[in-house]
Amino acid sequence: MAEKLKIISLGGLDEIGKNMTVFEYGEDIIVVDCGMGFPDFDMYGVDIIVPDASYLYKNQSKVRAMFITHGHEDHIGSIPYIIDELNVPVYATKFTAGLIELKLSEHKLTNKTEVVTVKAGSKIKAGCFSVEFIHVNHSIPDAVAFAINTPVGTVVHTGDFKIDTTPIEDKMADIVRFGELGRRGVLALLSESTNVEREGFSVSESKVGRSLDNYFKDCENRIIVTTFASNVHRIQQVINSAAKYGRKVAVTGRSMENVLKLAVEYGYIKAPQGVLVDVTKLKSLPKNEIVIITTGSQGEAMSALYRMAFSVHKQVELIPGDRIIISASAIPGNEKTIYNVINELYAKGAEVIYEKAAALHVSGHACQEELRMILALTKPKYFIPIHGEHRHLMLHAKIAREMGINPKNVIVAGIGDVIEMNGRNAKITGTVPSGKIFVDGSGVGDVGSVVLRDRKHLAQDGMLVAIVSLSGEDGSLVSGPDIISRGFIYVKESEELIAEMKEVIIRVLDDCDAKRISDWTTIKAMMRGRLSDYLYKKTRRNPMILPVIMEV
Repeated sequence: MAEKLKIISLGGLDEIGKNMTVFEYGEDIIVVDCGMGFPDFDMYGVDIIVPDASYLYKNQSKVRAMFITHGHEDHIGSIPYIIDELNVPVYATKFTAGLIELKLSEHKLTNKTEVVTVKAGSKIKAGCFSVEFIHVNHSIPDAVAFAINTPVGTVVHTGDFKIDTTPIEDKMADIVRFGELGRRGVLALLSESTNVEREGFSVSESKVGRSLDNYFKDCENRIIVTTFASNVHRIQQVINSAAKYGRKVAVTGRSMENVLKLAVEYGYIKAPQGVLVDVTKLKSLPKNEIVIITTGSQGEAMSALYRMAFSVHKQVELIPGDRIIISASAIPGNEKTIYNVINELYAKGAEVIYEKAAALHVSGHACQEELRMILALTKPKYFIPIHGEHRHLMLHAKIAREMGINPKNVIVAGIGDVIEMNGRNAKITGTVPSGKIFVDGSGVGDVGSVVLRDRKHLAQDGMLVAIVSLSGEDGSLVSGPDIISRGFIYVKESEELIAEMKEVIIRVLDDCDAKRISDWTTIKAMMRGRLSDYLYKKTRRNPMILPVIMEV
């Protein structure tokens, strides 16, 4: 029986971020993107989330290469945690490759990983696959889509994209190539769904430049601009406006400094001589000649803007009248932290201009008409929406059906689902291991659902430790009970409750003695159960209870 092409998403379906797609045919596997996800508010202590790549580890001998569409964290952030075990080359365009190498150097993996730089328009052979890099527009330079030639047909993977007719880098997405592929025949289209809820076309990045210009003109105070560090086109426009109005530009924030250095070195950012200065030189300049570009557009606690707002930045102290421009939209879930920072900036006497009040940000993701255009150009037999929560995928599937694709050929899959296809049919045939691996500090995967559940429990209800010392000879109570509370009650102010809890424990020990129960596990379970029942009736709260028995 002839082999079928398998398409498996290990991330990026029913979620935003953690994008990772596997293509498998016979004895060959390639991987597209290797992104990380950000933890939800109740994932206490978790720094980032990486895809469960156990299927790839199990089939390591088949994996030929990894191909990366662009340099955003949700597409490259998991590479250091996964690539070492796979030990395959990573193919990416120049700027993306530079960002990957920065990330690998932080993890001391540079010498272990081969990162190959590829130009848009090039084709790379990997096993039975041939992968063509196609230029697209996005909110970071060097973004590409892929045309993946397989033994059963061509699959187009859009990556993140938009169609910008007036891009900052003077190069529109290669829609001609998408049309050529459509005329030759596309077996399947995997298209991003992030902005599928927005009608019409996305706004051009160049519009932000005009808005920035208006806020630079006639401003007599310092200007501080915060945006995503990876948004090189936005940084270029800030530099353009600064140069136009005779201002010097300094950057602060580690990720911003790294990206700027790389972008200038590679020629993606061009600044007139003398415009870029070190942040330490700003004190000698008049305030109407200063622009600071900083990290912190999402209100991150360790970011440079946050440190400025709360007066803990080592080099920049806010002064009344500073004009602060937030040139980014809030990632869902970050609104509260952003507004906390904005409130603090206002309290410091700053003037804050942000997205709700001005046209200072445009999305890098395609809206409905651009998604329709890619469907019309490629004319795929099968359509698989990717990169979105379930509502995004379903709405994108609806658009594909409206565009004339056979409803039977529109496949909305979940993470881990195996889609098998050939020229005649396509369907979900099974699943592979998939899910979330939590990174907490230097620990990868040692925080699981049980640990998160306990952390949530501790955060919501606190902890109570009940300590008793029992005789090693006859099991009688030698000292205690002692009660330690963290996050539940303040012991010194709850003496009556503490005394009653001690009585509950003594009754448990008396009952165990009467029933000749000497097993410590059973005694602890009874202590925990009785205390839990008592505390819930008394306080309507359910703290984590840890009984401790010491033998003396």
